[in-house]
Amino acid sequence: MGLSETSPGTSGRVAAWVRRRLGLIVVFVMLFLLWEYAVKIFGIKEYLLPPPTKVWSEFLKRWPTVMGGAWVTVSEMVGGYLLAVIVSIPLALAVVRWRFVEESVYPLVVFLQIIPKIAIAPLFIIWFGFGFGPKLLIVFLLCFFPIVVASVAGFKSVDPDVMDFARTTGAKGLKMFLKIRLPQALPEIFTGLKVGAALSATAAVVAEFVASDRGLGYLLQQYNGNLETPMVFAIIVLLSLIGLAIYYLVELVERLVIPWHVSQRPADVTGI
Repeated sequence: MGLSETSPGTSGRVAAWVRRRLGLIVVFVMLFLLWEYAVKIFGIKEYLLPPPTKVWSEFLKRWPTVMGGAWVTVSEMVGGYLLAVIVSIPLALAVVRWRFVEESVYPLVVFLQIIPKIAIAPLFIIWFGFGFGPKLLIVFLLCFFPIVVASVAGFKSVDPDVMDFARTTGAKGLKMFLKIRLPQALPEIFTGLKVGAALSATAAVVAEFVASDRGLGYLLQQYNGNLETPMVFAIIVLLSLIGLAIYYLVELVERLVIPWHVSQRPADVTGI
């Protein structure tokens, strides 16, 4: 029996992942239909709760403006998130490997997480101005902590007996890291990556609320100040969809990288 007969290829895993998300699409459609008809049945004023059709029509009218703002916000989200990934995982490995880093640097990371990001955002504006940099840093700080914590837990969860056995076979250094420590830590690392992805949209909007003349956060403040409720809902829905897309992109990468892990197995619908 060949390899192609025993395990699905990349395209098969992607197709399976998409099929698993069909239920999510159905739920979203049902929620929007409930929203639409509830507004009409109960006679709710549009300035309080506009129906989805009104939100959609207003969104189409201002498509160029909104998508221009979306591009700015997505750039901040993706840039800050990738920076968090690049810094967090090596730092987590250093925390696990060296006691000095764990005792001196890791508490500092926890301290930075405790500080409210909305409180230090104005300082970033003072130090770095009103450009792309401050927004990038705020997204980085908000996404950084969950990735570090999950990665530390992952690297520490490696079975010492497995490590000892690998050493008896002559494995060491980079080979041991790539073959044993990293694969066993990946499930925990991806947990942190998904939490960080979910936080990226919040971080970008917080940054734009503080000081910005572009982006979806800036537009949200403008529409809210003008009592343009349909556009407020349009921005909120768009932000949610962008955050959801980033989250599921990370989940898709997880499914491709660690298809062997128990978290990627289909649910048992016949048992309890």
